[in-house]
Amino acid sequence: MSWRASDFPDGQAGSSGRGSASSRHDSEQGSDWHPERLPSFDWRKVILFTAVLAIIAASAFWLATRETSGPSLAANPTPDSSDAGWEKAVSSPSPSPTPSSSPPTPGSTPKPAKSGRSSPRPEATGTEKPPAEKPRTETETTPPNSDSPAASRPPQLTVKEAYGIHGRYQRGLSAAQSRKDQAAMAKLEHGLALEMTRAGFKTAEMEKKSLASGIWPNPQMWIPRHVNGTADWFVAVSYEPGVARVVDVMSSAPGGWRLVASAADTRATPARFPKIATDAEGYATSLPENATGLSTSPRQIARAHLASLEHAEVDARFDEGPWTSEAALFWQQERAQLRQADWKLTLSYRLEGPVRALRTSDGGALVWYGARSTEVREAEREGATVKLKGSAAVRTRGKAFAHSVSATYGRMYVTYVPPAGSNEPARVLGEWSDVLESHGD
Repeated sequence: MSWRASDFPDGQAGSSGRGSASSRHDSEQGSDWHPERLPSFDWRKVILFTAVLAIIAASAFWLATRETSGPSLAANPTPDSSDAGWEKAVSSPSPSPTPSSSPPTPGSTPKPAKSGRSSPRPEATGTEKPPAEKPRTETETTPPNSDSPAASRPPQLTVKEAYGIHGRYQRGLSAAQSRKDQAAMAKLEHGLALEMTRAGFKTAEMEKKSLASGIWPNPQMWIPRHVNGTADWFVAVSYEPGVARVVDVMSSAPGGWRLVASAADTRATPARFPKIATDAEGYATSLPENATGLSTSPRQIARAHLASLEHAEVDARFDEGPWTSEAALFWQQERAQLRQADWKLTLSYRLEGPVRALRTSDGGALVWYGARSTEVREAEREGATVKLKGSAAVRTRGKAFAHSVSATYGRMYVTYVPPAGSNEPARVLGEWSDVLESHGD
């Protein structure tokens, strides 16, 4: 008798590819395109008018100014490196649509791929877009290389730099996905995120499927204040109604900026996204793993969430949803079905990497963390065989196992933690998961 084991990572979070954009918004405007650029006035007319007046006033004056090589002022609506507030350039202009390079690809629960992957979807009640900054005239300067190591940059990251970093990441990811180029990902991602993406490429190759690619539109940025002795990081949130909301975390490293965490909500109506608290200049506040003033510290909430999944127990501290109560109930049902077939299930969820958090406007926190989970199914007596589903089945080539089979996943979450004294439960707002390995006998 053959019994097919359910594959929660594939079945719960909806189909997604990873890193590609929607066909309606895929865009590549060239390497010098800045998402935060705003409309500007017609400065050519101003320069022409000034030149005519100068000629009429005195030809000698005109000759003198002509020798100083062109106008010293130019209309440049892009905020300069001293502009700190995210409200000065929160969202990029809508890019011109270009066709997506490949169709959507189902995966474990990778963060959505534009135009194919579950795309980002900041809910309608999510982050508000501040009014666009009016164009202004300023001396043109050459911006610093935003991909340079932290030691060679000014201590505080600017909005302009953040858009450039995330834009280059998106374009690099889209290109790497179209080729399933694992080597290229080392310059784009780091740690568990890199391992998960490479694993997703391997699964797609085994499945002989293409990966969707493209660019998520109109990201919004939250940049924490620089803290001496720690790596700089920032958050980019993209949302496409009806597709997904994707939350990316970028961090500085000796070799440049890398994506270190991501999570997506691919539901038709994403959960309410909290508002991030910002100071007078628009910078967010990062919190340590053991921060107080919350219902539970960032590290404690991460451990509690993973413990509820490992023990397949619903935790009342969390709101109901696909990555909390539904996941725990799924594992309870899975264990019960395996028992009927004389198999047992052992789960392990281990926190991996740092826990990052930003203060929210209500005094709570938005927390990012990653984990490595392993599911081991073992036969207690001979008889039934077990097959896996989804991406784990691809890794085992659809084989049925008589003795044991295991699958290891990389997982990432973003969770809202309410302030101390609040009766509101914590809310897990998104996940990204990919099978790392699967085997059995």
